[in-house]
Amino acid sequence: MFLEPEAKTVYKDSYYVGGYPPESEGVCTDVIWRAFKGIGVDIKAALDKDIKANTSLYPRVNGKPEPNIDFRRVPNQDVFFKRFAESLSVEIKSGDIENLKGWQPGDIITILSPYQHVAIISDKRDENGVPYIIHNFPPQAREDKLSDYLNTIKIKGHYRWKY
Repeated sequence: MFLEPEAKTVYKDSYYVGGYPPESEGVCTDVIWRAFKGIGVDIKAALDKDIKANTSLYPRVNGKPEPNIDFRRVPNQDVFFKRFAESLSVEIKSGDIENLKGWQPGDIITILSPYQHVAIISDKRDENGVPYIIHNFPPQAREDKLSDYLNTIKIKGHYRWKY
């Protein structure tokens, strides 16, 4: 189902048999697998396979893989990207051109404190060169200035997918 550009994916945290929510709803992790689906990468299948083979590496699984939800949990995506993507600096310096060059569109960031969250770096930048993020945060999916969050969050991971 294609959503018109003005349609917004509503933030809704639910369990779905089969794992996938309808396109009109979801959470931050759904932004990630949907983006990867767009480039032909099945994050759910890859995560399910790695969780089955390496369950102990994924503490959020609690030793019991559950394919209907595991791929939609931020700590699981963080472990997966740490294992299969390039890990980059989590330090972001407003106005520092050299530092900001390391923050490219399509990069993934994970946040585990003070809440669990994941987002994609946008191609837009604010007046100080800090990128925007694409994420689903209540009430809906959107693009926001990352700088608006930097005083309240701690970026745990910054990853670049190896195409």
